[in-house]
Amino acid sequence: MHKIPIITTDLLLSALYRVSTLLNQSLDYRQTLASVMKVLHEECHLSGGLVTILDKEKNIMIIESVHAPDYTSNTSLKTITYKQGEGLVGSVMENGGSIVLPNLGNDPRFADKLAIYDYAKPFICVPLKSVNKDVIGVLCAQPNTDNELDLSALHKLLEMIANLLTVNIQLAHNVAVKQQRLEKERDGLKRKVRKDYGMSSLVGRTKVMREIFDQVRLVSRWDSTILIRGESGTGKEVIANAIHYNSPRANQPFVKLNCAALPDNLLESELFGHEKGAFTGAVKQRKGRFELADGGTIFLDEIGETSPSFQAKLLRVLQEKTFDRVGGTEPISVDVRVIAATNRHLEQEVIDGNFREDIYYRLNVMPIFLPPLRDRIDDIPALTEFILDKLSGIQKRELAVNEQAMSMLMSYHWPGNVRELENTIERAAVLSATGDIDGSLIRLNNSQSLLTAAFMPSQSSSVNNPAPFSPCHTDRNNGYGGINLEMDENERKRVINALEQSGWVKAKAARLLNMTPRQIAYRIQTMNIEMKQI
Repeated sequence: MHKIPIITTDLLLSALYRVSTLLNQSLDYRQTLASVMKVLHEECHLSGGLVTILDKEKNIMIIESVHAPDYTSNTSLKTITYKQGEGLVGSVMENGGSIVLPNLGNDPRFADKLAIYDYAKPFICVPLKSVNKDVIGVLCAQPNTDNELDLSALHKLLEMIANLLTVNIQLAHNVAVKQQRLEKERDGLKRKVRKDYGMSSLVGRTKVMREIFDQVRLVSRWDSTILIRGESGTGKEVIANAIHYNSPRANQPFVKLNCAALPDNLLESELFGHEKGAFTGAVKQRKGRFELADGGTIFLDEIGETSPSFQAKLLRVLQEKTFDRVGGTEPISVDVRVIAATNRHLEQEVIDGNFREDIYYRLNVMPIFLPPLRDRIDDIPALTEFILDKLSGIQKRELAVNEQAMSMLMSYHWPGNVRELENTIERAAVLSATGDIDGSLIRLNNSQSLLTAAFMPSQSSSVNNPAPFSPCHTDRNNGYGGINLEMDENERKRVINALEQSGWVKAKAARLLNMTPRQIAYRIQTMNIEMKQI
């Protein structure tokens, strides 16, 4: 004969406290439901504890947890469901109210799907209601007492536990929804990043660029240090992006730092991090860029701007992949691939003592040389189309460049390289009301034009006056300074083309070239252009 339990306030409070403690241990209610049902069985003598959760898509109750140590069945509990209005569980689901039965066998609604309950004992079934009063689940249990006061107390206990379960279930649901949204957003961003910075972002049809793209595909597979070289604006960062996002480290961090933007003392802290109290203002420990890039890639742009003293500190990281935080004593090991970039002539910098020879050889494992845009003029149409596609998406309209504008773009010497081309096209797109870009909208920032505007002689000046030096005209052979006479010849051809298009009318030709009449007159004189009479 079973001893009838005595239901006291202390017993109920103790059970409620244990249940709330269990539910606070995890956001996933599935991990704690079995323990909650066990507490109800052991402390409150509520046997056959059962929790069902609503499947909103199918509008049925699915058994999530049941405490029945003696229950044996070949059927999975997940396959046992209750439709709306089916059995006591379905009735609570349909009506939203609790059911307290003094004798389970006397209620015809009971659908004995589990065969674990005693028909001669009471039965309690309470709903789990959301903040909107919608039934999202049902909690059931069978007391071992038929005392009315005890049944009332146990009913209230189950209602309180149902409220706790509801909060836990809804919180877990909200976390799961947010997690799914974040994962979806993350996956979308990864796809976008790979599209924007992968091999598809590399534009060029000339032989030299195709060779560079093949080189990028090869070096992306391995962890060798890369040194990307070329003038400012040639797309060194684009190449670094393509290498990382086509490498096995593509899903790991890609950390970038412009070494020219910070002085040595801040650069060291930025790259290696610092400990709390390492210097004035170091109020807490801070991880450096190398530590943040662990497992991924770090891109050190403008590496040639660093001082030899800092290069000595950087050498240890490149050689041993270990470093110390500023103010720290414990070495930190990292697994980082290094990609560096510079527009300086590092060989000359080594000779001049401005760049350490040891770090030069450490960085120069796999050099990639990017040609200036003036050496790949044939890529301008493809680059222009790529830039226009990007701007079309931003401005949400179709953009097009006509033949006149394209001719001007291909006749210019582009001292600012691809970056200047992009700025020029964006400026023209902004100025275009219809989206059609013609020659009148192409504003070329010709530094020689700026100089000649400042030092323009009168039209009566001698034809033999030399043109002023343009710092943007660089020698194609070395790429690091000197006057490029071939660029002057290209400028002469551009002026002649404009004169021919305008019927040899200086004012019209000046408008085509975005010059003043005095500027084009000066070019005609200094470049020995013979004017034709039409």
